[in-house]
Amino acid sequence: MFTIRRETAAAIIVQKYVRRWLLRRAYHQAYLAALFIQSYIRGFIARRYFSAIREHRAALLIQSMWRKRKVVMLFQHYRQATVMIQCAWRQKLARRELRKLKMAANEAGALREAKNKLEKKMDDLALRLTLERRLRAASEESKVAEISKQDKIIESLSAECAKAKSDAQNEHDKNLLLQKKLDDSLHEITMLQSKRIMTAEAEKENINLKNLVESLSTKNSVLENELTVARKSSDDTMKKLKDVEGKCNHLQQNLDKLQEKLTNMENENHILRQKAFSINNLPVGPKTLSEKFSASIGLPNNEPKHVYETPTPTKYLAPIPQHLTGSRRARMPVERHEENHEFLSRCIKENLGFKDGKPVAACIIYKCFLHWRAFESDRTAIFDHVIEAINDVLKGQEADDILPYWLSNTSALLCLLQKNLRSNGLFATPSRRSGGTQSLGGKIAQTFRSPSKLLGRGDALPQVEARYPAILFKQQLTACVEKIFGQLRDNLKKEISPLLTVCIQAPKSTRGQPGKAPKSPGVGAQPPLNSNWDNIVNFLDLLMDTLRDNYVPAFFIRKLITQLFSFINIQLFNSLLLRRECCTFSNGEYVKAGLSLLEKWITDVTEEFAGTSWHELNYIRQAVGFLVIHQKRKKTFEEIRQDLCPALSVRQIYRICSMYWDDKYNTLGISTEVVATMREMVNKDTQNLVSNSFLLDDDLSIPFSTEDLSMAIPAIDYADVDLPGSLNHYPSVQFLLGQQDPQTVQ
Repeated sequence: MFTIRRETAAAIIVQKYVRRWLLRRAYHQAYLAALFIQSYIRGFIARRYFSAIREHRAALLIQSMWRKRKVVMLFQHYRQATVMIQCAWRQKLARRELRKLKMAANEAGALREAKNKLEKKMDDLALRLTLERRLRAASEESKVAEISKQDKIIESLSAECAKAKSDAQNEHDKNLLLQKKLDDSLHEITMLQSKRIMTAEAEKENINLKNLVESLSTKNSVLENELTVARKSSDDTMKKLKDVEGKCNHLQQNLDKLQEKLTNMENENHILRQKAFSINNLPVGPKTLSEKFSASIGLPNNEPKHVYETPTPTKYLAPIPQHLTGSRRARMPVERHEENHEFLSRCIKENLGFKDGKPVAACIIYKCFLHWRAFESDRTAIFDHVIEAINDVLKGQEADDILPYWLSNTSALLCLLQKNLRSNGLFATPSRRSGGTQSLGGKIAQTFRSPSKLLGRGDALPQVEARYPAILFKQQLTACVEKIFGQLRDNLKKEISPLLTVCIQAPKSTRGQPGKAPKSPGVGAQPPLNSNWDNIVNFLDLLMDTLRDNYVPAFFIRKLITQLFSFINIQLFNSLLLRRECCTFSNGEYVKAGLSLLEKWITDVTEEFAGTSWHELNYIRQAVGFLVIHQKRKKTFEEIRQDLCPALSVRQIYRICSMYWDDKYNTLGISTEVVATMREMVNKDTQNLVSNSFLLDDDLSIPFSTEDLSMAIPAIDYADVDLPGSLNHYPSVQFLLGQQDPQTVQ
């Protein structure tokens, strides 16, 4: 029993320990599981926290970078706008300064060119005089030698002729004797025949006499032929002598003309030097336009222009009343001069138009100068006023539109001055030869009195004696004509330049696809004409209409169109050499089609207005012709240089050959041997040339002189030009209402 209890107690204790162990183990497992779960939960919470922190930091970084980018973009935008505004403003200032410099350069260049032309003409005339003197001496010596030789020939021929005549006379006498002998012999023969007694000796003698007569007749005919030949040679010699004498007279006349021109220039320079020496004694005052012009071209101006006024002829003015005061009398000439200046300003500022193709403004201004005797005055400021008014009009906002109008007016006024003025009072010199012989100065004065003889015209117009201000005004007017021509040419170049930039390259629709040749590869397809070339033709048509509406002389139109086509040739050719995409086959066809339009336009305009414009396009025509030819691989260097592109240099041909590619037929270009030959020649020429440029330079010179104007512009009859109705209220020009020629007014 006790044992059972002990076993029961032991079992209960064991059970208690087992239950405790099991509970502890369960507790430890639950504890460890709780710790594990808590650690994972805490790690998850920490990771979420740190990921939130990282996302926050990334968002802050992205926001800061975006704000930075926005600020940088705004700053760059503001900076670009500021730079563009600064560039535009600097460009505007630079253009304004360039415009001023160009105007000053044009004026100074025109004056400098005028001075250089006068100096060159002086040197050329001196050189030609010396050459003519040498030629004259040589011709005189050759003439004397030829005359002496011809005299000797004539003497010898005359001696031979006399000898031939004497021989002929002797032969004739012999023939007469022989004829008498023949008659006697015939008489004897008849007598012998009548007697029928014929001997052998008589027959032989008769035969001998006949042979002698025949030989004498043949000798006589030969002598007569020699005599006629001698007479013909003598006549030819006399004709040659007359021709030589005529040539000598012609050379003598040419030499006299050159001596007259040279003496004219010497006398003019002598007078101008005297005036230049006398200018040092005058007080210093403000310079007018005439003084600036004369100083720039080297002409003296020994009188202050600002105190001179145009003299008004008192013969046509009403007598001044005696009751007027002295101040009133002093103000009346000043008021007349102011009225004259105001009238001339109105004529210059207003567009008076044309009458029968004659500029009204130029004719009216010339009539006023004649009536007011401005050309005969030694002191006048009216010419300076006219030149300043014209320059003010040309500096206005609408100056580009009125350049053709003023080119017509200034050229017409210059033509009237050149053909109707004489300057014998300024350049006439006393006789330098004695014995009643006319001096060279007298010949010069006579030439200035009748310039129509010098120009080869038979219509003797009434001449006006011109003083120094008138001569200076003519020089200023010449510079003004050159300035207007230069401005008009530069404006046309600026207007046509944008049209030329789009005409050198064919549009994409007209280019051929590489590798796709047409069915007939031997014949190139004509590309469709583009409206860009039509725009150039329309521009030229509008230019011609404008020039014709303003009655610009054909001489100026021809020079203007010629220089414009030269500019077209330069722009197209230089663009072709600078842009590789232009040196293609299809582009050559496109440009060739456009050049055919220009050729048609030149043909329609006629040579009177177009001149040598088609020849000015030689460079671009030959370059385009080289681009469109087929089988370039077979062409040799000599064929390219002499037949295809004779006007182009080796450097330019090499540039085109190295840049060419066929975008239409995908054919090969020039052979490598020809290209290598060109490269060697270019390398050799590079060492000798000063400039290695293969581009063409634009010609900015004035393509005419004063002599060309006087010969090319026709004479103008200014007598039938009426005063416009808007200018009738000026009292100083009432003489123009009577349709009276100012030349006849005395």
